[in-house]
Amino acid sequence: MDSSLVEGGLNVTLTIRLLMHGKVSKGESVKKMREESGARINISEGNCPERIITLAGPTTSIFKAFSMIIEKLEEDISTSMTNSTATSKPPVTMRLVVPASQCGSLIGKGGCKIKEIRESAGAQVQVAGDMLPNSTERAITVAGTPQSIIECVKQICVVMLESPPKGVTIPYRPKPSGSPVIFAGGQLTKLHQLAMQQSPFPIAHKYDFFIFVIFPLFNTLMAFVCVPSAGMDASAQTGSHELTIPNDLIGCIIGRQGAKINEIRQMSGAQIKIANPVEGSTDRQVTITGSHASISLAEYLINAR
Repeated sequence: MDSSLVEGGLNVTLTIRLLMHGKVSKGESVKKMREESGARINISEGNCPERIITLAGPTTSIFKAFSMIIEKLEEDISTSMTNSTATSKPPVTMRLVVPASQCGSLIGKGGCKIKEIRESAGAQVQVAGDMLPNSTERAITVAGTPQSIIECVKQICVVMLESPPKGVTIPYRPKPSGSPVIFAGGQLTKLHQLAMQQSPFPIAHKYDFFIFVIFPLFNTLMAFVCVPSAGMDASAQTGSHELTIPNDLIGCIIGRQGAKINEIRQMSGAQIKIANPVEGSTDRQVTITGSHASISLAEYLINAR
């Protein structure tokens, strides 16, 4: 499959997911893009700092809409430069959201494929090493001139069409700050100790851990402190919950010699059992047992892994 397939359409249908920061207008500009491109354009709902823009349709329609979005972003940059003291205009930057199972094909052996895309398109391309929270997707950041970004994304789409995703894809859904997960006092102490202790993780991972786990749960924790009787009742109740995890992701949860799953057990206070692989199945069954608070925390940490 070559880039002419993406250029000309030829009945190929694509779906591109973009991750945008800040407020995304859903007014006349989006209506105009839909009408002129013929693509289906959907913007995720919710009061979130991030939004997912989904473009779907034939390749010709998709890239018409994508080009219009790029042009709007460059126009916004030019407008912001009017009252700026900066001497050079920053590049247009886009973030694609793709299944993690396709990132290996995009990077290529020894990084050869992504190097080829960078050189031929003339854009900067960076594939995130970690998956987006509570998903099996990664962000791909593309920066450069509008034309170089468009060419780069076309080449990325060719790779994705040639290498379909494997297993179950859990899509990234931006969450507002203050995700409702209940913590008991002992669990918060364990969380703090683990975040502060010396570990083989890079420092950036510790900050990510604080941002995505501790800070969003501050309001929930305060509610728990203010209503201790309700919190204690919730913590005292026990039960079990089952998760289905793709085989190719189970290693991320277990960790080297079981280090990660043991950390999750220690932090959450829950019992976690991972079933043996079943012949012919691409998934593994994970059973979490404990209090409601322990199960919620364990599930959150497993999804984050």
